Amino acid sequence: MDERITTGGGACSVGEFAWDVVLWRRGRADASACLLAATAASWLLFYGPGRGYTALSLASDVLLLLLTVLFLWAKAARLLNRPAPPVPAMRVSQRGVDEAAALLRAALDAVCSGFHDIATGRDSLLFGRVFLCLWALSIVGSLTDFPTFCYASIVAVLTLPALYQKYQECVDTYMRFAYMNLRMYEMVYERFSMKCFIRVRDCVMEVLKDP
Repeated sequence: MDERITTGGGACSVGEFAWDVVLWRRGRADASACLLAATAASWLLFYGPGRGYTALSLASDVLLLLLTVLFLWAKAARLLNRPAPPVPAMRVSQRGVDEAAALLRAALDAVCSGFHDIATGRDSLLFGRVFLCLWALSIVGSLTDFPTFCYASIVAVLTLPALYQKYQECVDTYMRFAYMNLRMYEMVYERFSMKCFIRVRDCVMEVLKDP
């Protein structure tokens, strides 16, 4: 089984296909729109006003109906000498699993590297971004529950990267301006902390000099 997705212009890997869906490019806009609509519809079904389903009950009902229809169809096809239901052979390829694991590992490595850079004070811009993201997550977490946050995250993944790619120049300009301000505040803080350190050192040396 081929682990690459064939398109009109050739083949692309799973990672490239995912990025195309997220960025709504290279003919993947229909898949992106369907995924966004499915996310919104499922949230309305499970957590919207007048909801009557849970994830477990809906999955059970859908699988029960699907398996019942396929089972009766297969039995009737054998009795009436008709074609069997077109059920494809479902397999999980090893290469696909390895590629997904590699993507997950790369993401975890990036997170760990970013945490190390922030903890050692090497990247002020990254610290500002993470600070704003965590602050926003804290506010959102106090206003909503975890499932709703997951649905909102999916919607954000399907909209924000595409909007950033479209308005990249404007966003980069504001980010550079914010970075310059952050660097200025960092320099002021370093000078202030150095002055405080020098004053404390001088006071300690004067106290030690007194008989």
